Amino acid sequence: MAAERRMISGRGCVSVFLAVLCTFSVGTCDEQVPLMLWTSVGSGLPSQAVPAAGHIVGVTQLSSYLETALGSAPRNVLLFLQDKMSIEDFTMYGGAFGNKQDSAFPNLEGALLSSPSPLVLPAVAWPASSAVIGQLQDQLDTSPLYMEPETLSQLRLNASTPALLVFRLPYSTGSDLMSAKEVLNGNDEVIGQVMSIMKSQSVPYTAVYTAMRPSREVSSSLSMDMEASVGGGRSLLQYGDRKRERDRQRERERGEKLVKEKTGVYPPVEFKEGGAGCIMLWAENLTVSVLRGGRWERHDLTSLTFGEGVTPRLQGSLCNQSHSSLVLNYENILGHRSFKLVFAMSQRHYKVSARRWFTLDAVEIEYDGQKATFNGSRNVYAPAEYSYRCQSVTNFRYPLLVPRTSKDPANQWRVSFTDFQIQGFNVAGGEFSYASDCAGFFSPGIWMGLLTSLLMLVVLTYGLHMIMQLHTMDRFDDPKGPAISVPQTD
Repeated sequence: MAAERRMISGRGCVSVFLAVLCTFSVGTCDEQVPLMLWTSVGSGLPSQAVPAAGHIVGVTQLSSYLETALGSAPRNVLLFLQDKMSIEDFTMYGGAFGNKQDSAFPNLEGALLSSPSPLVLPAVAWPASSAVIGQLQDQLDTSPLYMEPETLSQLRLNASTPALLVFRLPYSTGSDLMSAKEVLNGNDEVIGQVMSIMKSQSVPYTAVYTAMRPSREVSSSLSMDMEASVGGGRSLLQYGDRKRERDRQRERERGEKLVKEKTGVYPPVEFKEGGAGCIMLWAENLTVSVLRGGRWERHDLTSLTFGEGVTPRLQGSLCNQSHSSLVLNYENILGHRSFKLVFAMSQRHYKVSARRWFTLDAVEIEYDGQKATFNGSRNVYAPAEYSYRCQSVTNFRYPLLVPRTSKDPANQWRVSFTDFQIQGFNVAGGEFSYASDCAGFFSPGIWMGLLTSLLMLVVLTYGLHMIMQLHTMDRFDDPKGPAISVPQTD
C-alpha cells in the first residue's frame, strides 16, 4: 500500500514507511533521499495532493510542498540535515521487522506519531533535498542559523518571528554496520534533545529531517542482502546489479543537470534591436511577493525567465543611445492575468567624473492596469561601458530599491534579485562587459580594521618613545662602603 501512495501521513506512517516502502522500490530508492516533516503538538499540516505511484519529488514540487506546509504551520523551522541518508537506513536500523527495541530512531518515531499530521516523502531527488535550505530561506524570508543543541538552550525564540535553525548531522560511511547504527542513534538523540529544548521553551515549531545526498554505496549492499534473505536469488541480484548501475548513471547525469539548473548555470536574457544585442539581464533567483491579508504571497519567476528551452516574452522592450527598457511579460502571476516586470535605464554624461554613466532609474511592476514603481537610480549605477552586478538587490532587506512615493502601490510589493547582473548599453558579442560591483572597497569592517590598527600603532609609538627616554643611574650604592649622600639642596 505504501508503494502505491508514496506519501504517508497519520499514526501508522512510521511502521509502514520503515517496513514496506523500500521493498517495492529497490531499483530506484538508492538515488533518492527521504524527507520527513512534522509539527509540534497542537499544530497540524494542511492536506496535500498525493503524488502518483513511483513518482520522485523534484525541486519545484518540493518547493510547493514546503510552501503549502509553512502556510499554516509554525514559522520556527528546525532543519535536521544529515550528510547522507537513504530508505535502507530505516529498514536496516529502524526495527521495521518487529524488533522495535533495536530501533535507532525512537525519538523520530515518537515525533511522527505525536504530530497531528506528519508528512513523509520517501523519494525526493537528491538535488531537491540539497537545495532545501535555500527554499526554506526564501519562504521564511530569513537567514539560516547553524546551531548546536547546547547553543539552542541559550537562544530565546519568538513564535511571531520566523527562524530557520539548521542542525548538521553526520553519517558513517565505514564498513562496520554497528558504527553506522551508533551514528544514526546519536543523530536521533540530537533530534530528541532539540525537541525537548523547544518544548521547555513552549515555542511551536515545524521540523524537517532530510539529507544532502543518498547513502547509496552503503544502502545498495544492504538492500541486496535484504532481498537475498527475503527470498530473492543471487542470480537475480547479479542480473539486477548491471541494470541498477545503468539506472544510477542516468540518474546521476539527470541530477547533475538539475543541480546546474538550480545553481543558475543558464544563459542571460538578451534583447536585440535590429539584430544587435543592446540589453542583457541575469539573476540566480528572481522573486516577487505581494501583501494580502497580512501575509506575503510569493512567486518565483526564475524558471519562467531563465533556463534551457525558456524564451521569455520581451514585447515592449526598447533601447537607444540614451534610454533603454527591458520588459518581461508573464501571465497568471499571483492572481493577475497580465503581469510585467520592467527595468527602465538611462545614460548621460557627468561633467564631474568626465565620463558617461548608466543608472537603473526604475523597476516597475505592471499588473492588470496598475503600476508599482521602485526607484533605483540612487544605488544601482555603473559606467556606461560596464555592466552592473550585485549579490542581492531588494526593496526590503538592505534595500537598493525604494518605492517612488509613500502612497505608491510598490509599498505592497517586494522584489528580490539574487546574484543580479544587468547591462543596458554597449552590449557586444552576447556577453556582459566588465562588471561594476555594488560592494564598495572600503566596507565598515575594513574601516574598523584600519582605525584599530592606527590606534595600536599610535600606542606602540608612544610606548617606544617613553622607553627611549629612560636613563640609567651614573652612580650605584656600594654595600661595603659609605652610603651615597644625595644633597637635598643645590
